[in-house]
Amino acid sequence: MHQTAKVRVTRLVLDPYLLKFYKKRKTYFAYDPQQQCIEGDIVLLKALPERKSKNVKHELAEIVYKVVKMAAGVVLRGSGGCLRRGPFPAPGATFRLFYLRGLALSHNQSGEESWLKSLFVRKVDPRKDAHSNLLAKKETSSLYKLQFHNVKPECLDSYNKLCQNVLPKIHEGKEYPCTLVGTWNTWYGEQDQAVHLWRYEGGYPALTEVMSRLRDNKEFTEFRKARGNMLLSRKNQLLLEFSFWNEPVPRPGPNIYELRSYQLRPGTMIEWGNYWARAIRIRQDDKEAVGGFFSQIGQLYMVHHLWAYKDLQTREDIRNSAWNKHGWDELVYYTVPLIQEMESRIMIPLKISPLQ
Repeated sequence: MHQTAKVRVTRLVLDPYLLKFYKKRKTYFAYDPQQQCIEGDIVLLKALPERKSKNVKHELAEIVYKVVKMAAGVVLRGSGGCLRRGPFPAPGATFRLFYLRGLALSHNQSGEESWLKSLFVRKVDPRKDAHSNLLAKKETSSLYKLQFHNVKPECLDSYNKLCQNVLPKIHEGKEYPCTLVGTWNTWYGEQDQAVHLWRYEGGYPALTEVMSRLRDNKEFTEFRKARGNMLLSRKNQLLLEFSFWNEPVPRPGPNIYELRSYQLRPGTMIEWGNYWARAIRIRQDDKEAVGGFFSQIGQLYMVHHLWAYKDLQTREDIRNSAWNKHGWDELVYYTVPLIQEMESRIMIPLKISPLQ
């Protein structure tokens, strides 16, 4: 005899390969089933036993239901009677629920493709494709280079003047398929540090072309020699832009910028992208989101989020207000375990920076 169960809709964006992880951890979440769903959401329906039952404590039926579009609610009925109301797809969408662990469920299909196969499509399974194909923008082929230069304290002013004389010429030169997105000095964080962000329109071929042309540029060669005498160390990373972030565009000032850098645990980049794809809407109200990137060459599994604020107090007010918005606490709860290390830099733009 089947136990009566209740279905609660848990609004999680989960990749299929993570389901076993959540089962093994025996962690079960439940949120308001009336939350709105958007295209591409994956909703986890979990059948929880009645409180009176003592024998089926861990017999939880888990059903993954891919929502195409939120249209209306439908009452799902199992062997134990009426269950909780859940989201229902738009007309014509594939809708399949299965009989799992003693829970009888309806089965309705339109279309020839298997619903199970739809969960393992190329766009969400990191084992079948690279992160760059899953997370980066398809409509552009831009590559980004992030440079960190640690400058001798006594040379910082000279370094800035040198950069302000040379970098705009590369930025404005039509023969160079690259753009200076922003250039800053670190204010809080690692001191006496310069940060530069470049965009290469055309990806790796554009990067190769720029490097080749600069090797033949006498002024740039002299610039590199003079710069080398001012530096303690330097490093760079090649990045791609998350598809759900806006492309960085020039903005007027005055602003301060925060670069938040996250070292993720290997294998968690897709999950990070899934959560932030939904949460970025929460941080767009004040237009503080500038850009989001993930590393391709250099230190791997690195994520960089770039934010702009009027001042430090505005930054604190905006970040505090995020906790009053629905979904932000959920984002923090689920993404913190994905992080190995994190760092925040508050940066001041140079006069030549397109981001002011």
